[in-house]
Amino acid sequence: MTEREKMLAGQLYDCGDAELLAQWHKAKDLARNYNMINSADQKEKEKILNELLGGKGKNLWITAPFFVDYGNNIYFGNNCEVNMNCTFLDDNIIRIGDNALIAPNVQIYTAFHPTKAIERFGEPKEDGSFEFCKTQTAPVTIGNNVWIGGGAIIMPGVTIGDNVVIGAGSVVTRDIPDNFIAYGNPCRVMRENK
Repeated sequence: MTEREKMLAGQLYDCGDAELLAQWHKAKDLARNYNMINSADQKEKEKILNELLGGKGKNLWITAPFFVDYGNNIYFGNNCEVNMNCTFLDDNIIRIGDNALIAPNVQIYTAFHPTKAIERFGEPKEDGSFEFCKTQTAPVTIGNNVWIGGGAIIMPGVTIGDNVVIGAGSVVTRDIPDNFIAYGNPCRVMRENK
């Protein structure tokens, strides 16, 4: 099993793997290019997003700057908008449904690390340095017609249902079912979204 296959399976994997680092650097370069394009140059933005992302529907609008780990694990439905300064750590799949509105400074994480330092880094080398830290992942799924408020953080393994609003500044640590408004730290369902 390759390190990429381990990564997508949620197993401990080596971030320093050559294949993963090559994709990581490619994504960083594409994101840098995207973030530096003239704001009105939709043709070049579309070209970069087609190369960067795993897949996307029609009418995707991402306001720069936009940051990713690999890019190719991110999938958007139709009619989605991502506002400025969002960070998607797509070490596993991030799947976003149709008509999603993602406010500024939203962070979506799929990666996490062992809590014990020795499990994260292993034994130090003779020169005192460490290997790349070991990482695990869990996918994030966001349904249709979802609005995620500014500064929200979506943690690994979370599923957000359809027709959900996540309040600004929320830290979403568990699944949110369809048709609710949820907010807080940790994020909790507060009322129905009728």
